[in-house]
Amino acid sequence: MKGRDVSLECANGASLRVPSPPDAEAMAKHANNREVWLNLRDHMPHPYSIADARAFIELIQDQDPRVQFGIDVNGEVVGGIGLVPGLDIERRSAEVGYWVGRDYWNRGIATAALERICRYGFEELGLLRIFATPIAWNPASFRVLEKAGFEHEGIMRNACVKDGRIADMILYAKVADPA
Repeated sequence: MKGRDVSLECANGASLRVPSPPDAEAMAKHANNREVWLNLRDHMPHPYSIADARAFIELIQDQDPRVQFGIDVNGEVVGGIGLVPGLDIERRSAEVGYWVGRDYWNRGIATAALERICRYGFEELGLLRIFATPIAWNPASFRVLEKAGFEHEGIMRNACVKDGRIADMILYAKVADPA
């Protein structure tokens, strides 16, 4: 599925869709938050500007297959979610990453988005395994993953450095139903 042709409805009324240039301002507003940034990989800049949002939107426009989406609530992009497909012998696995703006935390939006992208990954992309590695100081993400059916698989000790701090990462995964 390529370009702008993918829109995925989530269980709670949110949807996953391809952001377009008019979404840059809302994306920057929701992403430009230190609390959000502290739980993400460093390739997500902080502060996060409208120019950063525009560059990201441009980067993902022609993905094939589509693996990056904005999380839309009532016509506004309030977060993002994406799959990073593996290579070689891990070609049917993918890492999932997601973020939701602070104003939208604790509303089930991340869980619904995660459930939907997993269904898309398994059914449309043929993935067998989707995993996530939240930083150990982010128990809210553990709850999101568990509610979406992910299982805790282990602790990766001293696996990352974020904001000058060494931290563990927690491995969660969800596997496709063997059919």
